Amino acid sequence: MKPFEKTVIGILGCCCVVLFLVAASKIQGMSYQSPKARFTTASIDADLDISGEYRSSKDRKYKKSKYITVNDLDQKFTLLNYNFRNILDDGATVPRILVLNMPHDIRDIKTPVHRKRVFFKTVLPLVLEANKLILRDRMRILKIKHQKVKTGKVSAVDKLWLAVISEKYKIKQDDFSLILRHVDIIPPSMALAQAAEESGWGTSRFVLEGNALFGQYTFGNQYSLVPKERDAGKAHSIRAFASLLEAVRSYAHNLNTHRAYKKFRTVREIMRQNGREITGNKLIAQLTNYSERGKKYINTIRSIINVNRLNNLDKKKLQADFIITRQP
Repeated sequence: MKPFEKTVIGILGCCCVVLFLVAASKIQGMSYQSPKARFTTASIDADLDISGEYRSSKDRKYKKSKYITVNDLDQKFTLLNYNFRNILDDGATVPRILVLNMPHDIRDIKTPVHRKRVFFKTVLPLVLEANKLILRDRMRILKIKHQKVKTGKVSAVDKLWLAVISEKYKIKQDDFSLILRHVDIIPPSMALAQAAEESGWGTSRFVLEGNALFGQYTFGNQYSLVPKERDAGKAHSIRAFASLLEAVRSYAHNLNTHRAYKKFRTVREIMRQNGREITGNKLIAQLTNYSERGKKYINTIRSIINVNRLNNLDKKKLQADFIITRQP
């Protein structure tokens, strides 16, 4: 092959990569109206249903299927031998079951212990999935960094990919230390405790209507829910998402990008450098800006972590196979 032909093929390949990465980054950043509303933008054209088979979202029979219930989830969890106590007590991996919406009848669970377990078993795989996606990017960044140290060069494709990552995290492309400080996991124990507190253990209007697990504020009218008891003069709404996983990924992205959590990222980086385990109990103290309650909020989250032994989840991993459980 002639040099000119190689150059042309290389340029075309880079263009394809750019288009793909830009499209992917936009998809990841999308948010939607609440599940009860009609989506003005299609979310997912095809997904795995609870049986593990692909179905089109345009399938009339599929769209008419009932909302998933707590009983449906309990049956699926039992089938997968997904026992939360076992997950806490031993080295069992977590089934990769990604529930798109919280079952609306979680409010009807009378026993607090049962409600907690349904909530934790629903949200834990989502947090681990979000972290897995972050770690995938982090591993590639480390690989590119190593290659640059070794050869002094970064390939054109990797440069384009780094440009997309830098834009996503709003950081400088040529500073690997800064990129790695932002692209890192959120401790599952902390994420689950905050989700429980912010969503009323999955029972709040915001999570049931808008998948808003973490009560993230927004000042836009699109894809949001207005608090019914919002104080006079306040203009914020609660951001809504098309799925629970989107909410988790947005929460992680918020902690990894917002200037209010700079200290959180710095402390996490120091823990990485010192070879220490990244845990919720060690990092939650850096999130006083997350709530107007400040230190009282931190004490509440730490209490949820300790009482429910969530610190045992910070090393958990997902199983390889997955099921997406979807509501209409």
